[in-house]
Amino acid sequence: MKTNASPFDAQLRKLNAAHNKLVSRRNAIDTSWYNGVFARYKHPVVTNEHAPPAWRFDLNPKTNPFLVERLGINCVFNVGAIELNGMICLMCRVEGNDRKSFFAVAESRNGIDNFRFRDYPVTMPETDVPDTNVYDMRLTLHEDGWIYGLFCTERKDPDARPGDESSAIAQCGIARTKDLVKWDRLPDLVSASAQQRNVVLHPEFVSGQYALYTRPQDSFIEAGKGGGIGFATCPDITRAVIHEERIVDPKVYHTIKEVKNGAGAPPLKTKKGWLHIAHGVRNTAAGMRYVLYAFICDPGDPAKVIAEPGGFFLAPYGEERVGDVSNVAFCNGAVMRRNGDVFIYYASSDTRTHVATTTVDRLLDYVFNNPADPLRSALCVKQRNELISRNLAYLRKIR
Repeated sequence: MKTNASPFDAQLRKLNAAHNKLVSRRNAIDTSWYNGVFARYKHPVVTNEHAPPAWRFDLNPKTNPFLVERLGINCVFNVGAIELNGMICLMCRVEGNDRKSFFAVAESRNGIDNFRFRDYPVTMPETDVPDTNVYDMRLTLHEDGWIYGLFCTERKDPDARPGDESSAIAQCGIARTKDLVKWDRLPDLVSASAQQRNVVLHPEFVSGQYALYTRPQDSFIEAGKGGGIGFATCPDITRAVIHEERIVDPKVYHTIKEVKNGAGAPPLKTKKGWLHIAHGVRNTAAGMRYVLYAFICDPGDPAKVIAEPGGFFLAPYGEERVGDVSNVAFCNGAVMRRNGDVFIYYASSDTRTHVATTTVDRLLDYVFNNPADPLRSALCVKQRNELISRNLAYLRKIR
């Protein structure tokens, strides 16, 4: 059959068809992988190709006769997550081809597939000192009724030497909303630390104050020189100032978090405590390796760690290991549903976003019953031999 469609129209149809096919694709559990704690899935849930063609192309043939991509999308990763009005909403870090990141909401009813971006990215108000880049928003539905977004805001270091175009000052930006559409920008967090990344707002008041998990970095506490995940409080989130950061989960030599560690998703409230999915970083011959690990804090004292299994909870696997920054798994968003299902959203290699699904009961079993890191090879062997001995005795008993 002959058609009068122009090359422009034909190519546009191909673009739209490919996009619709991608965002409508069903996702299934990857049955080739198993650890009993969580399920992985065959496909990422959000990628750069999930960005609608209207975000990337000028669709008017008069102004773009060759249908050239005008504003490309490089990657979508490091998402905050929340359940709102029956939808799973991901606050995505979307990075354009120009390297600048911005926030955009992708929604799905089941949280596993069919994520679609809202028509427009988030318009985030700026402070008096404009952000050069914003990224990695954690979403917290606080008991005060607001949804808070805490994110990293970067600006060029004013004290950088001439010709140094990479030194940055990173601080915690704060905004709040009721609907993820209209945002009130609050002043940035003020602390004694020269750099503040990976700040997470606790969902409830602690002794009548707002509580924050921080990662202090300054001349005394910085990546490679001590520190870890801190804890601080402030009376007023609209002018958030913290004077003291107490390290509650320190970095530890020759572990998955020997170089640095940081809070991930806002902690999940369980019957046995506040459950955290954090990230730890160690050095390798190929560069930094980022993995996720879990710990739980006392239900009455969210600054007190009561259990922390040894080793990583989740690490890059298969194709997840390859991307803009390879060998990285990072999480700053998780959702716990009323039925006890937990969706953990993680990025692989600073490129794409995946979901891992589990339940509260499985996570609690993991954090309380998986052994802690004994910190020495000889003790690790002893720990493993004890497991083997128990298993062999059990197998002899049931035969």
